[in-house]
Amino acid sequence: MEPSRGSRGAPQPGAFEKERDVLPKPSPSPETESGTPLPPVPRYGSGALADLTASILGTLGVSGATNPLELAALPRACVLVIDGLGWELLRAHPNEAPFLNSCADRPLTAGLPATTATSLGSLSTGLPPGGHGLLGVQVAVPGTGRLLNCLRWQEDLAEPTEFQPAPTVYERAAMDGVATSYVALGLYQETGLSRATTRGATYISASGLGQLVAQAEYALRQGDRAYVTVYHADLDSTGHQFGCGSPHWRHQLRFMDLLAQRIAEILPPGAALYVTGDHGMTDPVERVDVDTVPDLAAGVAMLGGDARCRYVYTEPGAEADVLAAWRATLGDRAWVMSRAEAVAAGWFGPVIPALLPRIGDVVAVPFTDLAIVASVREPWLERMVGMHGSLVSAEQLVPLVTAIRE
Repeated sequence: MEPSRGSRGAPQPGAFEKERDVLPKPSPSPETESGTPLPPVPRYGSGALADLTASILGTLGVSGATNPLELAALPRACVLVIDGLGWELLRAHPNEAPFLNSCADRPLTAGLPATTATSLGSLSTGLPPGGHGLLGVQVAVPGTGRLLNCLRWQEDLAEPTEFQPAPTVYERAAMDGVATSYVALGLYQETGLSRATTRGATYISASGLGQLVAQAEYALRQGDRAYVTVYHADLDSTGHQFGCGSPHWRHQLRFMDLLAQRIAEILPPGAALYVTGDHGMTDPVERVDVDTVPDLAAGVAMLGGDARCRYVYTEPGAEADVLAAWRATLGDRAWVMSRAEAVAAGWFGPVIPALLPRIGDVVAVPFTDLAIVASVREPWLERMVGMHGSLVSAEQLVPLVTAIRE
């Protein structure tokens, strides 16, 4: 039996032929009187990444779980996370991704920052960023005067299960008798990020596309109910290195489309495949270097986040001056708010009070073609072409692609 496809306005292959090989332009946002666009707020609770995994628990009948996305109730579910797969990029490339586009259901919002560590935290817990605390690539560890890189994870700085103590969806599912598995490269298994996000799942190593499909098929057939996550990172790394407007990225997308199609084809009866991304991507051209602009560097103790969502941790007593300087310098190209303003605006969803110090005293989120880099502190950013993290739609929106075998 062929798997059925998403039902909410699913496009036919080739429906976007005129947009072939054209990078999407972010959807316009409402503007203030000054002409600055109003920052959109992620749809926490009704259409965000965290709601996908929260809903899957509901479809599996896990005790106490809800289903805010109203997904079909089935005993088996597989989530394929394609790192770097944005909704607008997907819809702009129907020829490279005919299967994914034909099954496209609707967009979800990633959350802020729109970056891997934060989104994997949301997917793994069913909580918005303010609930799980993996609030960016680099976040302050209160009381240490140091930044934790949530991708590379310094074990001496933060114990993963303490830094992210919220129960995972895998733990909740396993406690209810669901067979839970996480399929990805073996080299990720013992990382701090994996220990923070995959607790409760049986980690199954797979080092190639064929292995990912075979291991997913095996995992989906375990027990009376099964919950499987499959993760693949190469689309994101290709975008960082060559840009999401490159032929390299488009060729990689073809392989991701094939991966999704093959997993859909091996679904056992009573299983659903949900394909999503952790963020979109843009190729910003303009760069502002904090380390060479005195007005931006003054009063800054630590610079966290990344180029499209900056956390500025200030020297004692310098917050007001830093906020004013960053607004004066970047306010026509970035949303610049104090921590309290950003939290009140709902950027992170409800924030647990103990997690507030992880967010910068000042938060700067570019809405134009701008990357906020730091040549001395973060020289690796100079080599990146594709970037992400912002609230703009090209980075914030990710797809929900659905295929079901009844």
